[in-house]
Amino acid sequence: MEKEITKKYTNNDITVVWKPAKCIHSTVCWKQATGLPLVFNPREKPWIKMENGETAAIAAQVDKCPSGALSYYYNNAPDTAATPDTSATTIEVMHNGPLLVHGAIQVKDKTGKQEAKANITAFCRCGHSKNKPYCDGGHKTAGFNDEL
Repeated sequence: MEKEITKKYTNNDITVVWKPAKCIHSTVCWKQATGLPLVFNPREKPWIKMENGETAAIAAQVDKCPSGALSYYYNNAPDTAATPDTSATTIEVMHNGPLLVHGAIQVKDKTGKQEAKANITAFCRCGHSKNKPYCDGGHKTAGFNDEL
C-alpha cells in the first residue's frame, strides 16, 4: 500500500493542507478568473505561497476545492477548524468533468464500508477514474466530453 503524502503550508493565521493523491487537477485553486494564482501556482516550487494572499481569501479558495485535496485549519485554534455547512446538500455537474456534491454526506462502498465526506466531494461520471467512485482527473486524459 502506498504511503499517502501530506504537505502543509502556513502563515501566522492558517495552515493549508494538501493531499496530492486526492487532487483531480481541476485548476480551481489557481486559474486566473476563479482562483488565487499568486498563492497557488503549480508551475513553481513551493506551489503554495501563503504570503501572497490574505487569510480569508485563501480559506475561501480552499473551500472551493472539488476533491478535498486542499483543506485548512486555523493555527491558533485547530480544534475549531472550518466546519462544513451541513444545512443543504447540492449536486453540481461540472462541464466535461465530475459530479460535485456540496455538503456533508456518507458514502457506502460495495462492501458496505462507509466514509464520511464534508464540503465538496467529486464523483467520477466518465468511467475512467482509477479511484471510483471518486474522480481522479481521468476524464482529462480520456478526453471525456459530456456533450457527445
